[in-house]
Amino acid sequence: MTMQNNAPTEPGDQGLDWHKAADVGQLDEGQVATCPAGLKTVALTKLHGRYGAVDNRCPHQGGPLGQGTLENDQIRCPWHGFDFDPFTGEAAGGPDFNVATYPVEEREDGIYVGIPPCGPVRRTVSDVLVETMTNWGVDTVFGMVGHSNLGFAEALHRAETAGKMRYFGIRHEGAASFAAAAYGKLTGRPAACFGIAGPGSTNLLTGLYDAKSDRAPVLAISGNVESAVAGKGAFQDIDLLAAFADVAVYSAMVRANSDHAELMTLAVKHAILERGVGHVVLPDEVQVLDADDQKASGPEGRMPDLRVAPPAAPLAQALERIESATRPVVIVGAGAKFDMPAIVELAERLQAPVLTTFKAKGQIADEHPLACGALGRSGTPVASWMMNKADLLVVFGASFSNHTGISPYKPVIQIDTDPLALGRFGPVTVPVLGDTGVTCSALLQGLRRNPALADQRGEVAERWAVWRAEKARRAAKRPTGGVAPATIFQELSRLVPADAVVTVDVGNHAYSFGRYFETKQQAVLMSGYLGSIGFGFPAAMGAWAAAPDRAIVAVTGDGGFGQYLAEFTTAVKYGMKITHVLLNNGELGKISQEQRGSEYEVWQTSLNNPDFAAYARDCGGYGRRVTDPAELSSAIAEALDHPGPALVEVLTDPRSY
Repeated sequence: MTMQNNAPTEPGDQGLDWHKAADVGQLDEGQVATCPAGLKTVALTKLHGRYGAVDNRCPHQGGPLGQGTLENDQIRCPWHGFDFDPFTGEAAGGPDFNVATYPVEEREDGIYVGIPPCGPVRRTVSDVLVETMTNWGVDTVFGMVGHSNLGFAEALHRAETAGKMRYFGIRHEGAASFAAAAYGKLTGRPAACFGIAGPGSTNLLTGLYDAKSDRAPVLAISGNVESAVAGKGAFQDIDLLAAFADVAVYSAMVRANSDHAELMTLAVKHAILERGVGHVVLPDEVQVLDADDQKASGPEGRMPDLRVAPPAAPLAQALERIESATRPVVIVGAGAKFDMPAIVELAERLQAPVLTTFKAKGQIADEHPLACGALGRSGTPVASWMMNKADLLVVFGASFSNHTGISPYKPVIQIDTDPLALGRFGPVTVPVLGDTGVTCSALLQGLRRNPALADQRGEVAERWAVWRAEKARRAAKRPTGGVAPATIFQELSRLVPADAVVTVDVGNHAYSFGRYFETKQQAVLMSGYLGSIGFGFPAAMGAWAAAPDRAIVAVTGDGGFGQYLAEFTTAVKYGMKITHVLLNNGELGKISQEQRGSEYEVWQTSLNNPDFAAYARDCGGYGRRVTDPAELSSAIAEALDHPGPALVEVLTDPRSY
């Protein structure tokens, strides 16, 4: 082997690690190229039969010298034209701009460059922030690494290598925030989403508004331009604190002299306690500042017990109302998700039907003798019938939005942990502020039933018999344009595992899901109040990260999946076992329906779709297209058994609901 250049100016060649940077013959005479040498990147030159290696980074603004040209035996920086000697590293602009050189050896199997061993890893501000995140239990991050978040990304890399967190690199930041929102909805704990300055962070906003609307805890992390150019209109420079002001319950810029751990603690704490978005902005240069003397923070001594009992007076009023009712019903929203055993016990004591909002679908199994399915536009006639017959509504953790369909003409006891949720859309008879589970237990302890209390279980069973007969009639139909939605959800009701997590997108398929799918103990996630199309598949990725041992089923339309279909490759990359059932009607069917309902012509709702099943196969997953109802059961069963991402594309008629 032959040493090919002069001794380096720095560092010396003793104790070097030698790395193969190029193959023999890879560089032509008079060529400079960017080549990796371990973790170092060098500009490798072949000139006059000799090889030279200098640091690839121009000291002016970091331009990649290996992408430059050789002119007059000098490397010319491609960004600003600075010239450097390829063997000595001397700069034409003077010694202040000289770059380091490294020894080169030409060996039989390649061109090797000697690099000094890496020194001990410096602990940075980013490490302090990541350690604080993981101390708070934030161990899952969805995001995209880019030029203004590299320092923080390296800290995430170190934490993942140490087994303290998991990182999922997505194709679009909107998918990252939807996935994090779904994680928070399912678990009540925050995951993080991560982007660069400018568009990387603004792409997060839709998913973060979904988290805000549905009260899901999420941590959002934004890289940012260097502080020296912020506010001057530099590349990708926007005011991220202003951009996130409406969506976040907490947003802070991390500066050089900040209490870094405390700012991250406040972001996570706000996300958990206020069930919203905590946001931190990290200027590029701050991410890599030394922080050897800084301690990470954590939740010890920082979190209250939130299981607060209701005041005595409204509790007594609620008990008095319940005692006087003969046909009470219980309505549960998503805010009651983690307290269902106590609520079901109360309903059983009162022999009261249990109705859910659409967001709360699945919180009680439809096979329970008191369960009536969901209320509202996506609900069952069983639920609306029993509500209309009721003389008292006892409502836990629901917001009374206009889509929910809770009757404003009935006496209402509303129980919620959020004082602003009580009577939000109009007065209720008895507003009760308290933790849902604690309040329900207090109601059980003081419960006195009306002697004339009706046993409504028989009526619930009768209404289900009528509705199931109608569903079976619709499922037996064979529309010319494909498979009837009632048929699809009949099969899904039968085949989806009882403990699955089902994520539902926005569109006609969601209405059909609400009407026809009968739940067992499945958890159902959706973009509830924001109603954002595109939620379904990214949400399934978040659900898989939160509960990889449960079956994860995404139900979407062609319009929704089309917005994030590249994320199927993300699911393949990470081996996410997601079963995706896609109802393809070739258009934005819900919008077409609304246009007809408004007596407009149907306009600009058609879609030019690919073969989604073939696309799934091209991405490395399972894909099968179904046009015949007879094939539906086997296709869904195969997809559920597939060890990775699987897509069943079912062609449907846009006029079939």
